[in-house]
Amino acid sequence: MSDYPLNESIHSPDVEREPIRAGFGRGLLEAGRNDERIVALCADLTDSTQMSLFQDEFPGRFIEVGVAEQNLVTVASGMALAGKIPFTSSYAAFSPGRNWEQIKTTAALNDQPVKVIGSHAGLNVGPDGATHQMLEDIALMRVMPNIVVIAPGDSIEAEKATIALAANGQPTYLRLARDKTPIFSTAESPFEIGRAYVLREGSDVTLAGTGTMTYELLIAAEALSSRGIDAEVLHVPTIKPLDEETILTSIRKTGRIVTAEEAQIAGGFGGAVAELLGTRLPRPLLRLGVEDRYGESGAPTELLDAFGLTGAHITDAVQQFAGRSFD
Repeated sequence: MSDYPLNESIHSPDVEREPIRAGFGRGLLEAGRNDERIVALCADLTDSTQMSLFQDEFPGRFIEVGVAEQNLVTVASGMALAGKIPFTSSYAAFSPGRNWEQIKTTAALNDQPVKVIGSHAGLNVGPDGATHQMLEDIALMRVMPNIVVIAPGDSIEAEKATIALAANGQPTYLRLARDKTPIFSTAESPFEIGRAYVLREGSDVTLAGTGTMTYELLIAAEALSSRGIDAEVLHVPTIKPLDEETILTSIRKTGRIVTAEEAQIAGGFGGAVAELLGTRLPRPLLRLGVEDRYGESGAPTELLDAFGLTGAHITDAVQQFAGRSFD
């Protein structure tokens, strides 16, 4: 049995749901109370990114830069050089989507502890459509030297992650979803930057998820058990640096792995796992996510279904993968 505490109502249709970004808002406020060096900068999306909680309590430590994402991170980098710990927030489509070069040359290249918060990432942006559904951000940020990349699985973990990255002393990208998503963790569940966690032990196949997809993998694992497949579920909130040993230990036991992400699989979380297997432990791998296409307009649940990223779709895909012979 896994020693990771899970929400007892995780398999209930009434499982608690909350936007992951709400956890960020609470975490930033708590971090700000604990360290007066923390400042917040936003690109005209204060309420949407939940940075308004910090703004209301610490108006003197908040800067509204307006719709100027490149200026957002360059100002933040200057403040970091002056000894502050700056958090920047916008939609992920705009930051890092619009200001990747400024993040690279002002924050990452100089190893300044700028925190880039990319909210409204993934398909769950819903009706805003392809222009606002940032699916390439994991790949964009993972390739940048010095940057830590984190995708919390729910709002409780997002709160913990925000407090942790306030103290990590590194440039960091935090990926947040817009819509309400199920809460699978608890206040007692651990979070540490750079760690992956076994949520459910199994022997037939490893299911590794990041961000919102970990919940869907837990649903799939329960369904697979009734089909005679014993799936191990890993939650990998830190995509960079990757917890290689936890992932490899699981794969050595199960012999194969499925990754899931609400993002492009090219260069994303599944790509990181593929690189790991290619250099250290070649094993069969199935990557689930968005495959070389843009998003669409629709309700978040409709989009996850259309892109094959619900627990039901994942169950079928894993069953087929687990039954394949790779000899």
